[in-house]
Amino acid sequence: MNLNSIGENAKNAFKDIYNLNTKEKNYILQKCAENILNYKDEIILANKKDLENAKLNNIKDSLIDRLILDENRITSIYNSINNIKNLKDPVGQYLDAKIFSNGLKVYKKTVPIGVIGMIYEARPNVTVDAFSICFKSSSACILKGGKEAINTNKAIVNIFRSTIKQLGYNQNFVQLIEDTKRETTIELMKLNKYIDLIIPRGGLGLIKAVLENSTIPVIETGVGNCHIFLDESANLKKANQIILNAKVQRPSVCNAVETLLVHKNIAKDLNLIVNCLLENNVEIRADEIAKNIIDNENIKLANEDDWKIEYLDYILAIKIVENMNEAIEHINKYSTGHSECIITENYSNANEFTEKIDSAVVYVNASTRFTDGEQFELGAEIGISTQKLHARGPMGLNEIVSYKYIVMGDGQIRN
Repeated sequence: MNLNSIGENAKNAFKDIYNLNTKEKNYILQKCAENILNYKDEIILANKKDLENAKLNNIKDSLIDRLILDENRITSIYNSINNIKNLKDPVGQYLDAKIFSNGLKVYKKTVPIGVIGMIYEARPNVTVDAFSICFKSSSACILKGGKEAINTNKAIVNIFRSTIKQLGYNQNFVQLIEDTKRETTIELMKLNKYIDLIIPRGGLGLIKAVLENSTIPVIETGVGNCHIFLDESANLKKANQIILNAKVQRPSVCNAVETLLVHKNIAKDLNLIVNCLLENNVEIRADEIAKNIIDNENIKLANEDDWKIEYLDYILAIKIVENMNEAIEHINKYSTGHSECIITENYSNANEFTEKIDSAVVYVNASTRFTDGEQFELGAEIGISTQKLHARGPMGLNEIVSYKYIVMGDGQIRN
C-alpha cells in the first residue's frame, strides 16, 4: 500500500474516532490491552528475531536494552494501556468561558489534533504508547518505527488492528508503515494533505532529519544531553545515590545523565563518587582539573565534543566549575533542553538554579530518570518535548489535543 492510501485511510479513520464516546474508546483500549497479554508469545517470538538481527548488526548492548520485550516489559505495556484508559478523556473539556459586555458567550474547548505521524527508532514500547495516547485523545496515528524493531512492531500493531476490527470498528485507527527505508520516511514527512502533526522520537540524527525535511508541523522530542551539578553544599551520600541512578539504572534512555559538573570546593571528594561509578563499569571522561584529582590512571581526558554528546551508554563526562554561575552557563550552552539537576542543601542556590536553567524539567536533589510520562502520573507519554511551543516536557494525553473557541450570540454585530 502506498503512503497516500495510508494517509487517506488515516483521515477517514479520524472521522470515525471523532464520533466515539469515552466509554467506547476505553472499551477498545481495554480489549487491546488484554490481547497484548493473550498474544504475548507472538510478540516475544517476533522480538527475538529483532534481537538476533541487532546482534548480527553489532548494535551496542545499551541500545539492545531498549529493544527487548520480555514478559515483565509486556506486563508493563499492558499496565500502561490500562493507565491511559483510566485517565480522564482529554477531548471535549472546557478550558475557559467568558461573557462579553455585548452579550457574546465564548467557550474554549479541547478538540483532537486529527492524524498524528510518529517516527521513532528501536523502542517497541513507543508503538504501544503512541497508539494508546493518540487513540484516547481521538486522533488516528500512522507509525513509522525503525528497522531494528520492525518484527516486534508488526506483531503489536497486528494485534491492535485485529482487535479493533473484531470489535466492529475501523482498524485504520492505527497503521504501521512496514517499509523502513529512509526515502519512505522522507516521503511520509511530506504528507501534509493528510497528517496534522509529526512527532519524531529518537536520536539527534533522526530529529534533525525530520526538522529539515518535514512540511508538516513537528514537535521536537527526545534528545537528552542531561546534566547534574554537584553544588558545594551537597550531601555526598545523597549525591552518590542520585548520580549512580541517573547514569547506570538505564543508560540507554534520554533522561540518563551525561555530564556531571562539580563545584571546585567539593572537588576533593570526587573520588568517592567516581569509584562507585567505575565499580559499575562507567567510563569517565574528565576535564584536566578533574582528571588530576581522580586517583585512577585510566580516566580519559574530555574534549569539547564530550560536552555535546548524548552517550546513551556507560560513559559520563565530568567537569570542575568555579561556581554555580559557570555551571548554569555550561548547561544552558550544551543542554538539549531535556532534564537537569542540582544537588544542594542550599535553598537559595536551588531556587536560583531552577529559575535560570532553560530546560523542560529541572530537578533539585532527585535523579533525572524521573522525566517520564508514567512517573509524572500521565499514564504514559508520546515523547519528551524539548521545545517551548504547544507542549514541553513529558507529553501525555492533555498535550496531544488542540482547542477551538465556540462563540454563542444572539444577533450581535461588530461596530
